[in-house]
Amino acid sequence: MAKKASKKSAGKAAKSAASTSPAHRKYSGPMLDGPDRAASRAMLYPVGFENEDFQKSIVGVASTWSMVTPCNMHIDGLAKESVKGVNAAGGKAIEFNTITISDGISMGTEGMKYSLVSREVIADSIETVVGCEGMDGVVAIGGCDKNMPGCVMAMARLNRPGVFVYGGTIRPGCHDGQDVDIVSVFEAIGKHSAGEISDGELDSVTATAIPGAGSCGGMYTANTMASAIEALGMSLPNSSAQAAISDEKLMDCFDAGAAVVNLIQKNIRPRDIMTKKAFENAITVVTALGGSTNAVLHLMAMAQAAGVKLSIDDFTRIGKKTPVLADLKPSGQHVMMKLVEIGGTLPLMKMLLNQGLLHGDCLTVTGQTMAENLKKVKASYPKGQTVIRGFDKPIKKDGHLVILYGNLAPDGAVAKISGKEGLQFKGTAKVFEGEEQAMKAILGRKIKKGDIVVIRGEGPKGGPGMREMLGPTGAIMGQGLGKDVALITDGRFSGGSHGFVIGHITPEAFVGGPIGLIKNGDEITIDAEKREMTLHVSKKELDERKKKWKQPKPNYTRGVLAKYAKLVSSASEGAVTDGDL
Repeated sequence: MAKKASKKSAGKAAKSAASTSPAHRKYSGPMLDGPDRAASRAMLYPVGFENEDFQKSIVGVASTWSMVTPCNMHIDGLAKESVKGVNAAGGKAIEFNTITISDGISMGTEGMKYSLVSREVIADSIETVVGCEGMDGVVAIGGCDKNMPGCVMAMARLNRPGVFVYGGTIRPGCHDGQDVDIVSVFEAIGKHSAGEISDGELDSVTATAIPGAGSCGGMYTANTMASAIEALGMSLPNSSAQAAISDEKLMDCFDAGAAVVNLIQKNIRPRDIMTKKAFENAITVVTALGGSTNAVLHLMAMAQAAGVKLSIDDFTRIGKKTPVLADLKPSGQHVMMKLVEIGGTLPLMKMLLNQGLLHGDCLTVTGQTMAENLKKVKASYPKGQTVIRGFDKPIKKDGHLVILYGNLAPDGAVAKISGKEGLQFKGTAKVFEGEEQAMKAILGRKIKKGDIVVIRGEGPKGGPGMREMLGPTGAIMGQGLGKDVALITDGRFSGGSHGFVIGHITPEAFVGGPIGLIKNGDEITIDAEKREMTLHVSKKELDERKKKWKQPKPNYTRGVLAKYAKLVSSASEGAVTDGDL
C-alpha cells in the first residue's frame, strides 16, 4: 500500500516549493515544487518517494539490462548498486531501463542493420526520460558495444551531471587449454568451411566460448569504448578494466551513484569534462590499447553531441606520436581479463601521462583532473607480464587506426593496421552487393590469394545501418587467407575483425561514391604508409561509369531503418541522426 503524505508534510512541501528551486534541484524543482505541482509529487509516492525526498537531487539510473545478450544480463544488479550509492550520498535515485541489442547474435543477418541504429535509440531514450522527468543528474550503465556511446551521447546532449559505468568484461572461455571468446567462434566457422576442423570441434568451441555475463573479452568495441570513455573523464578510474562479475564492479557502481551527487553539488557537467583535449586523451588511450575501428565512429558521434569539433584527421595526428603498447586480441595474444589481472588501465594512462601524451589538466567525473586521479598510480606493471609493453619495445611505433584517402575514398576510410598484415596490398576487385553475397563466396572457397573483396551497399544510408563484417573477416582469417586477401567496404567492422580490412569508405555506394563504381577485375592499391586507396581506373572511365550509375532503391521505406536512413550523416561525420535538422 502506497504511503500517504500527512497534511503537515504536504503543506511543508508546498511551502518550500514556492521559493526558487535550489541549485542542486535545478531540473527537479520546477517539476515538483509548489502547490500547483502536487499532482507530480503524488505520482512519486507509490514508486518509493517519501516527503523528504522532494528536497533531494533526483538522479536517474539508466540501465541497459536485458536477457538479449550476456553483455547486459547482469546490469539490473549493477543498477541497484548505483541506486544505493545515490541514496547514500543524499540524492534520490530513480531507476529506468533502455534497450540493448546483440551484435554477436545478429551478425551476418538482416537484423544487424539495427545495431548502429540502436546507439541512436539508446541516446534518444535516455535523453527523453531524463529530460521529461526533470532529473538533476544521471548514472548510465552499459554493457554491449552501442550502449556506451549511446549513453554518453545522451549525457552530452542533456549536459546534466552524469557518470557512465561500464558493465565489465567477460571472463574468457576455455577450449583445449586455450582462452576463447566469440571471435574464436567466427574464426572456427572459417576453419570448418576449409575442412580444418570437424562438426564436433566447431560445436565444442561454440559451447565453451561464452562462459557467463560480461562484454566480449578482447580489445573489441565494448572494451575499446569503455577505455575511451574512462580516458575521456566520464567514468571513474579503472571502470573500464574490471570483470563484470566482481566486487570491484559492484563498488564501481555504488561509487558512481555517489559521484553524480557530488557533481551536482559542484555543478560539474559533461561538457565541462568532454573538451577537445579530453577527446584527444580518449584517442591516445584507444591507440595505445590497439582498439577497435568503431572508436572513430563513436568518438566522432560523442564529440558532435558535446559540441566539440573532432575530425577523422585528429586520429591521424595523434596516431603519429602514439605507439600501440597492448598485446590484446584480436591482433594480439591476450584477452581483457589479463589486463584486469595486472592492474587495468591506470598504469598505462600514467605511462602515457609521464610521456607527455595525455593532457593531465582535463577535468573528470571525480571532480579532480586526470593528473590528480593518477597521482598515486605507478607507471609500471608487474615484472614478467606480456600484456603491456614499454615505449622502448612497442607493438607498433605509431597508431594502428589509419585514415586513408584517395580516388576510392575522397572523404576518408578507416583501417586497423597492426603491422602484422603488412602495410601495402595490391590486388583485383571481387565485387559483392551486400554481405550475404560475399559470405557465400568466401565459404564457397571462391576467394583466392590476391583478391580484394569489395562489399558495398552497406553504408549508413545504403544498408541502412552500416553492418559489421565480422562474419566475412572471421571466415577469411579462419581459412588462413588473412595476409593474402584484403576486404574493403562502406560498412564497418567488429572490434574483433583483423586482417587487411578497410571500412567506413565515404562517400558510400548508395550516394554515388566511387566504391559504387568498382567493377570485377579492377586493380586496387591500398597503401597504409601513404594513407591512400587507389582505384586504378582513369578519371575519364570513372566519369563515364558515374553517368550510367543510378541510385539503388532504398531497402526500407517505413519504420525505424527508413527514418534512420533519412536522417543519418556519413560515416566520416560519425553517422549521427541529430545534426542540423
